[in-house]
Amino acid sequence: MDKNTLIGFTLIGAVLIGFSIFSRPSQAEIDRAKRQKDSTQIVEQSKPVQQNNAKADALVEKNTVDSTSLFFNASKGVEQLVTIQNDLVKVTFTNKGGRVCSAMLKKYNGQDGKPLVLFDAKDSGMNFAFDGKEGNILTKDYYFQPINVTDSTVTMRLNASNGGYIDFDYKLLHDKYMMNFILTAKGMSNFFPTSTKSVNINWSQKARQLEKGYTFEQRYTSLTYKVVDEHSDYLSETKKDRQDMTEDLNWIAFKNQFFSSVFIADQDFTKTILESNPQEENSGYLKDYKADMSTFFDPSGAKSTNMQLYFGPNHFKTLHASNDLSISNKDLELEDLVYLGWPVIRWINRWFTINLFDWLSGWGLSMGAVILLMTIIVKVLVYPATRKSYMSSAKMRVLKPYIQEINEKYPKKEDALKKQQETMALYSQYGVSPMGGCLPMLIQMPVFMALFFFVPNAIELRQQSFLWAPDLSTYDDLINWGTNIPLLGNHLSVFCLLFSITNILNTIYTMKQQDMSMGGQQQMPIMKWMMYLMPVMFIFIFNNYSSGLNYYYFISGLIGILTMVVLREVTDEKKLLAKLQANKAKNSQKKGTGGGLMGKLEALQKEQERIQKEKMNRYKK
Repeated sequence: MDKNTLIGFTLIGAVLIGFSIFSRPSQAEIDRAKRQKDSTQIVEQSKPVQQNNAKADALVEKNTVDSTSLFFNASKGVEQLVTIQNDLVKVTFTNKGGRVCSAMLKKYNGQDGKPLVLFDAKDSGMNFAFDGKEGNILTKDYYFQPINVTDSTVTMRLNASNGGYIDFDYKLLHDKYMMNFILTAKGMSNFFPTSTKSVNINWSQKARQLEKGYTFEQRYTSLTYKVVDEHSDYLSETKKDRQDMTEDLNWIAFKNQFFSSVFIADQDFTKTILESNPQEENSGYLKDYKADMSTFFDPSGAKSTNMQLYFGPNHFKTLHASNDLSISNKDLELEDLVYLGWPVIRWINRWFTINLFDWLSGWGLSMGAVILLMTIIVKVLVYPATRKSYMSSAKMRVLKPYIQEINEKYPKKEDALKKQQETMALYSQYGVSPMGGCLPMLIQMPVFMALFFFVPNAIELRQQSFLWAPDLSTYDDLINWGTNIPLLGNHLSVFCLLFSITNILNTIYTMKQQDMSMGGQQQMPIMKWMMYLMPVMFIFIFNNYSSGLNYYYFISGLIGILTMVVLREVTDEKKLLAKLQANKAKNSQKKGTGGGLMGKLEALQKEQERIQKEKMNRYKK
């Protein structure tokens, strides 16, 4: 590097150093820049705070607006519980919404042995929606003030800032499951439009599983309602169901197998939407019920909205007596909550079975003994029809040799019509009808079916033990294996097994008697198999049914077999044949065919044969 180059680099370095010293900020400038940086950080850090403050200001502004509403003071409060009760039921209210939040039945126990709780706050809800001029009132959002509290009454008052109020007056009737519920508005006319004539109600409740058997209890748990001036009806018990009602309703019931919560409107429910949703097994619930409806409401307070609530058992006579407690003196027909079967069967149960059951229960007997005596009495009452049916079969049996002769006379299939004609002519001559045993059996069926509907709905059997069954209202599981088998479950009901065995024995005996009376005409094999298969199928069908019902069918089948055996022993078939031969001699003195149904059938067959012959002759020509 030469001397000139060295001098050049030295000058460049000196210029750079001098420029850096000259351009360096003063201490005042450094302090100013530092203050600006700090202020920027403060601004950035303050943004969330400012945002939160903005939200807070908005909430304050909103509260300021809400504070002018008519029920602002009622929107804040602390939940309080109030209880009223009598000897039968204990009802608990919450001031949040002014509603019933729990109902306990003192005379009945749950599966835990404690007094039965029909529902509590988490299971239920009730909200009244009033349409106001400037907004809606939803009672579930407000705290009511409990006043006039006694052992059996309470008034839940929703106070308005203008001095007016809405009252929910509850009065539990003495020694009854019924509670009067009256809604009244005072000093509220200016809040509601003049067109307001109704209040909307949202009622919901989950039906608890209160019995041991989920499947059987589910079958008898349903949302039930009564249409004005008509009979009651219900939503599906097995699937999700919804009904948009066009008719007005007297009442709506959230029904379990043995207990119900019933909401009754004196001025009827209108614009009703009902929903029922089955719940999963082991959830602790059977159904999820919802009802949205409207009923009368007078904003001026001149007339009250009259309603009633029933929290109690599905006991026929208790429900029937509750009809007399109606505020409007209507025949509520609450007893329809106890399903007694189809029309004819319902009348048998209402006027015979229930009264007989109550009479026998009044003796202080166990429920097992009551069912036994009922079954015996029913069998005695239908004995004349049973005997007539048996005698018809016995007459055909003693005529078997004559029927056999006809079968041998016409062995060919093409002679079937002639064989049938002579067989019917024989029956007519002896005054015997093959159909004579069917009518008595049909007469007996409604009586036997009546108990099929009565026993599962008899709350008196609930938690009543008999022999190995701890509860006659549900299945007995003396034999159980803990795991679930399709179509059978995790147990085998002993009463169901006994019922099926007696059915098998009865079928064997009946089929044997029919074969003996058919004179060699064998029944179709498939029909025989069906007759033997049905009793076996009963094990799978009735295994989850109440042990009381299976016990009734077992006793009934056993008595039926014994009755047939005794009738067989006391019937002198020689005397019976002599009587039939006397009938033949009497009928032979008359012109034409024998009398009665068989004579008419014989004449009809002869006429059909004559018509066929004419057709054949016409065809040959």
